[in-house]
Amino acid sequence: MTEAESDAAIDDIITKAWGDEAYRARLLADPAAVLRQEGIDLSVGALVQVLQDTAAVQTLVLPMRPWDLAEDVLEGTAGALSAVCYDSFMQWP
Repeated sequence: MTEAESDAAIDDIITKAWGDEAYRARLLADPAAVLRQEGIDLSVGALVQVLQDTAAVQTLVLPMRPWDLAEDVLEGTAGALSAVCYDSFMQWP
């Protein structure tokens, strides 16, 4: 599965969880099983956590550092990445 396909699958999972209480409950209880069922490739032993935002609690995910990028490249992209993450974060209710 390509990264674009994986992103699309995650979007589908989120949409399905918004509309189906039982599916959301399964996703919160056993996210790895639901992701695998939906075709998402997970490494063996990967721990998957699903956090549900509420009006009172907003989640900011700090992605893994892309270790293959040089420091100067990271410094140049940090502002753009943080702007995108901040914009996405602030759009949630």
